[in-house]
Amino acid sequence: MTEPREKKPPRVLCAGGAVQDIVMRVDKFPDAGTKVQASEFLITSGGQAGNAAVAIARLGGRVSFAGPLGAKDDEFAGRILQSLMREKIDCNGAIRVAGATSSVSLILIDANGEKTIATRRDQGLSSIEPEHAERSVANVDAVLLDNRYPNFATPICKAAQARGIPRVLDLDKAAPLDDPLLLACSHVISSAEALRGTAGLNDLRAALTRLGQSFKGFLAFTDGPDGVYWLEDGEVRHMDAFKVKAIDTLGAGDVFHGAFTFRLVETGDVRDALRFAGAAAAIKCTRFGGLMGAATRAEVDDFLKQNPA
Repeated sequence: MTEPREKKPPRVLCAGGAVQDIVMRVDKFPDAGTKVQASEFLITSGGQAGNAAVAIARLGGRVSFAGPLGAKDDEFAGRILQSLMREKIDCNGAIRVAGATSSVSLILIDANGEKTIATRRDQGLSSIEPEHAERSVANVDAVLLDNRYPNFATPICKAAQARGIPRVLDLDKAAPLDDPLLLACSHVISSAEALRGTAGLNDLRAALTRLGQSFKGFLAFTDGPDGVYWLEDGEVRHMDAFKVKAIDTLGAGDVFHGAFTFRLVETGDVRDALRFAGAAAAIKCTRFGGLMGAATRAEVDDFLKQNPA
């Protein structure tokens, strides 16, 4: 009797932004014109696509990153790439943009794990397109894209669409209802803020339904401790977030998207992928340090055993 072949780990391309994060932990956010004392300090990589790539790598996936970074002499770009490559992430799709500097975020995390973020993004990064979109998706099982760099992400999304593989969009910035990147994706998971801006409605359930009138793939939004909502057969469904003591919510949404894409490739079951992603995001929230707190596969599996549906 022939032994079944072992399944290979999911192969995912994360395309979009990677950022240098400067993170400090404080008891409370400072009022205007005041100073506060930081208890912890960390410099690490960040950004939606970069964070998701780290999350997938920690889960055991084979992951590559593609996106625009600063010029060859930009020290921030060098640090970002070193951080990603330490996680065994293939960064051959990163493009060093002449004359540009990589994005940098200054982040304060308060005692409740909430964050305040200021980001400087070089406009020179926004116009860059991928050099070989078709080649970048040739050997992957899915792509995960963010919409902060649509000029870069859209050609990759369309190349993946031509192959018929999942295209998961982290909708973190409001977009037109007829946005080409949005409509070319198979799965869209939005932030609450971006959903309101895209649909033009404050009520999140109504906004989800309205966006579902123009987007026909899988559509969901995350709402922090309130969990995740999605459309199924025209009805709004809801899954509670796992209850944990939040220490640092930085990157939790990016972990969610990365874990969802990873598990979607494994099972094809969106509900299972949402629960798996919720577990990975919950674990991350219990650890300070942005994406350095991303969970391993064993940790997520153990967490789910301890928190049965």
